[in-house]
Amino acid sequence: MSALQLAIVDYGMGNIRSVRNAFARLKCDAQLVRSADDLKNADALILPGVGAFGEAMSNLQSLKLVEPITEIVKGGTPLLGICLGMQLLSESSEERGSHKGLGLVPGQVKSIDAPKGLRLPHVGWNSVSVTKPQPLFAGSRDQESFYFVHSYHFVCDPTHRAALTDYGGEVVA
Repeated sequence: MSALQLAIVDYGMGNIRSVRNAFARLKCDAQLVRSADDLKNADALILPGVGAFGEAMSNLQSLKLVEPITEIVKGGTPLLGICLGMQLLSESSEERGSHKGLGLVPGQVKSIDAPKGLRLPHVGWNSVSVTKPQPLFAGSRDQESFYFVHSYHFVCDPTHRAALTDYGGEVVA
């Protein structure tokens, strides 16, 4: 049995090294990919990201990766979106204008409506409630803490949410 071919999509937005190191620590070989041809060999995709939504989509478009990613995922290849990478799965974002996303998950990325006393960006550790069991959370306990740095969040139908945190209201995690 051969090992899974994991592909980290390198489109020039942020945390590539830390994501690659995390998979190495798990003893999973994850290759960096920057072309549509490289995506075709992957058993699963990882879309990381740190930065602004519009710039990220522009980078994916410049590398001609938008259509290949959406086709591969619609064909059944699993995709893990991390941070901005998760937000790119949406239909659109209002961050610094109006931008079209990959459209893989119905919903929009909107500014967090933080009540008085809560700062933006939301930075720090928050507990996460698992709302829909997923293999991603196997071995994690409910209310485990994760680190957040963001001012925008993914607003979508509850059927598309697997985990939430609270930052003055429900925030998809």
